[in-house]
Amino acid sequence: MSGVMKRMGMIFRAKANKALDRAEDPRETLDYSYQKQLELLQKVRRGVADVATSRKRLELQLNQLQQQSAKYEDQGRKALALGREDLAREALSRRAALQQQVTDLETQHQTLQGEEEKLTLAAQRLQAKVDAFRTKKETIKATYSAAKAQTQIGEAFSGISEEMGDVGLAIQRAEDKTEQLRARAGALDELLASGALDDPTGIAKDDIQAELDRLSGGSDVELELQRMKAELAGGSPQQALESGQAGQPRQQQAQPQDQPRFDKQ
Repeated sequence: MSGVMKRMGMIFRAKANKALDRAEDPRETLDYSYQKQLELLQKVRRGVADVATSRKRLELQLNQLQQQSAKYEDQGRKALALGREDLAREALSRRAALQQQVTDLETQHQTLQGEEEKLTLAAQRLQAKVDAFRTKKETIKATYSAAKAQTQIGEAFSGISEEMGDVGLAIQRAEDKTEQLRARAGALDELLASGALDDPTGIAKDDIQAELDRLSGGSDVELELQRMKAELAGGSPQQALESGQAGQPRQQQAQPQDQPRFDKQ
C-alpha cells in the first residue's frame, strides 16, 4: 500500500511540476525577484538610518555632558579663587562623575559609528548588485520576448500553432463541404438529364429534346467554322454561310402517300 501511495505522490508532483512550468512566465519571475531585492535594499537603508539616528543622539548627549563638565571645572576654579575649597572639591567631584558618563557614551558612539559604516558599505554593495540584476533582468526579458515572438511567427507560418491549426481545420472542413455540394449538384444534373429523376417544375428536357439540342449545337459550330475559313480565304461571310448550308444534308421532304383506294362493289 505504501508503494502505491508513493507512486501516486510522485505522479501528482510530476503533473503539478509540469503544470507550474507551463504556467510560469520567466519575465514575471524576474520582476518578482527584483522587487524582493528592492525590499531588502530598503530594509538595509532603514537600518543605516536608524543607526545614524542613534549615533547622532549620542553625539548630542556627549556635547551636553562635555558642556556640563566644562561648567563644573569653571565653577571649581572660581571657588578656589574665592577661597572656597569645599565648593571647588564638590564641583570637581561632579565633574568626575560626568567624565565617567562621557567615557561610556564615547565607547557606544564608536560602536555605533562602526556599525553605521558596515551597514553603509553593505547598502552600497547591495545597491550595485540590484542595479546589475535590473540590467540583466531587462536584457533577459527582451531576449525572451523576442524569442517568444519569433516562435509564434514560425508556428503561424508553419501552421502548427493552436490558433492556426483551428483555422486550417475550418478551411479544410469548408473545402470538403464545398466539394461535397458540388458533387451532389453534378450528380443531380446527370440524373435529371438522363430522366432517372422527374423534374416537378417541368423545365427539364426529355432525352429526345436533349439529343436535338446537341445536334443543333454541333451544326452551329460547323457554320461558325465555315465562316472563319471563308474569311481567312478572302471570301465573304455570306458565301461561307451558303456553302456551309449547302454542305448540310438536306432533309428529304415527306411525300404524300397515295390515298387508299376503295373499290366500289
